Amino acid sequence: MNNYHRFDCLIVGAGGAGLMAALESSKLAGTAVVTKLYPTRSHTGAAQGGIAAALSNLEEDSWENHAYDTIKGGDYLVDQTAAEILAKDAVECIYDLEHMGLPFDRTPAGKISQRRFGGHTKPNPEYDPSAAPGTPNARPRIPVMRACHSADRTGHMILQTLYQQCIKQGVTFFDEFHMVDLIMEDGECRGIIAIEIATGQLHTFHAKSVMLATGGYGRIFKVSSNAYALTGDGPALAYRHGLPLEDMEFYQFHPTGIYRLGILLSEACRGDGGVMINDKGERFMERYAPNLKDLASRDVCSRSIYQEVRAGRGVGGRDFVYLDIRADTINRYGTSPTGSKVDSRWVESRLPDIIEFARTYLGVDPIHEPVPIQPTAHYGMGGIPTDIWGRVLRNVQGDQVPGLYSAGESACVSVHGANRLGTNSLVDLVVYGRRAGRDMARHAHETPFQALPAKPETHSKELISRLLSQPVRFPWVKLRDEMQRVMMDDCGVYRTAETLERAQTTIARLKEQFLQVGVQDKGSVFNTGLLEVLELGNLLELAEATVAGAVARKESRGAHSREDFVDRNDEQFFSHTFASKDGENSAKVDYRPVDILWTEKDGQKVPKYPLEIRKY
Repeated sequence: MNNYHRFDCLIVGAGGAGLMAALESSKLAGTAVVTKLYPTRSHTGAAQGGIAAALSNLEEDSWENHAYDTIKGGDYLVDQTAAEILAKDAVECIYDLEHMGLPFDRTPAGKISQRRFGGHTKPNPEYDPSAAPGTPNARPRIPVMRACHSADRTGHMILQTLYQQCIKQGVTFFDEFHMVDLIMEDGECRGIIAIEIATGQLHTFHAKSVMLATGGYGRIFKVSSNAYALTGDGPALAYRHGLPLEDMEFYQFHPTGIYRLGILLSEACRGDGGVMINDKGERFMERYAPNLKDLASRDVCSRSIYQEVRAGRGVGGRDFVYLDIRADTINRYGTSPTGSKVDSRWVESRLPDIIEFARTYLGVDPIHEPVPIQPTAHYGMGGIPTDIWGRVLRNVQGDQVPGLYSAGESACVSVHGANRLGTNSLVDLVVYGRRAGRDMARHAHETPFQALPAKPETHSKELISRLLSQPVRFPWVKLRDEMQRVMMDDCGVYRTAETLERAQTTIARLKEQFLQVGVQDKGSVFNTGLLEVLELGNLLELAEATVAGAVARKESRGAHSREDFVDRNDEQFFSHTFASKDGENSAKVDYRPVDILWTEKDGQKVPKYPLEIRKY
């Protein structure tokens, strides 16, 4: 096989963002996708509950409501222009997916069905400030049905639909090719180097526009909902080439992971009426979020579980609580999305995969008994900084890296700020994947191919040769396990200066030891040991950047919760962090202002989305 390939547009990663970008760019330019997995195994397929768009199919809604919830949900660290684009374009993207053949669930009238999700609200038309606290009329905002869904396998359906469309459009796929380096020359990106997993051969991909859509990096933590392949390859390589990573300290822990396994039980469980209960059988979210209760944002729910456990109200005194989706419980609390009585058949028809997960992995049948849950590392709000067209930024001044794009979880645009709302990840993929794909094609039309450096694969060849030749002084599995443990314990849901300093010291030591890691398998065909070592190197880079951001941010905001700085500090930290390499084993942090929108009120310029204390 020829080891040199040339395309106008090259996308790395075949999840929702990568496929949406490929579909758009291929309409105007020659496009290829390089992916280390078969495309329909990408992690977008694991997304369960829904994709947000203010369609107003079941109740009145608006894109303005969606934008407001996104900004508030992100604890006001969201770039507001990007949030409005997300909310406006979401509606068109849903209809695009429908026309491509995505089988959304339907209402009796034939419209796309929608369900509730945490943090998605609308104004309460009966709001009465003088009403007694806790009564419905005392709530200024109430949950809204905004999540379009295909049972509880929405991401799977999006992935299948987009892949079929890409095949129809003639996109070229290089399946099971693992990216090992970017080709950077004169400050711009001109391609990538990838290893063909089946042969061990290195391939050079030359392109005018390169997009990194490699997904998340949840494997830096011990308990994670992320697949083993989510090792942040794109952000790590960008970081290694001197580019900054934005807001890495904000890592979301989803409240309802299967106990000890981390496998996700979708927020759709609570959107369809499920509740979380403690050892005493109490619906404890009434204490922490009296308005939205179990439909509060994910960071609030995760911290509430930890507080219940710390107070000794974990089930049996242990470190988990229950998720209860039994029909009797939904009826008792009146949490059915329609307000009517439900039965077990209805629950199973809405959440078939989730129920089967619990039966398979825990031996628990959610139709008849509650499910043990604990927070699980789920989603990185941070990543490669981009503008609203997916173009990568090289610094806090906003200068772009010509030819380099990113979208999806590997990027930070930033529409999620300090905390992502459920269902906003899928809409981020399709909205910003589409925008990036369009701009990649524009750039390819306006730009000739730039010359590659002589032998661009040299660095990658030397790295692989070193890993295969040197003796195994430090088993890479032990280094990975220690990294995951220290990140979970010391840079998890709760953090302090002491725990973060310990994490920083440990990660620096592990990076030193990593230089002496070898690979036992010396072969070239399907050498998964070599690939996992390369992935560990990427994870260590991202752990370093995550801890650096967490040390620098001396406040609590969204998913970043400092027990030594318990309040949000808008005066000092209402800004994005940009972490970049500072030597081999440390990072420096710079700051960039949050993008704020302004409006006129009584002849004065005022913020369109004024800062509020975030309560649910």
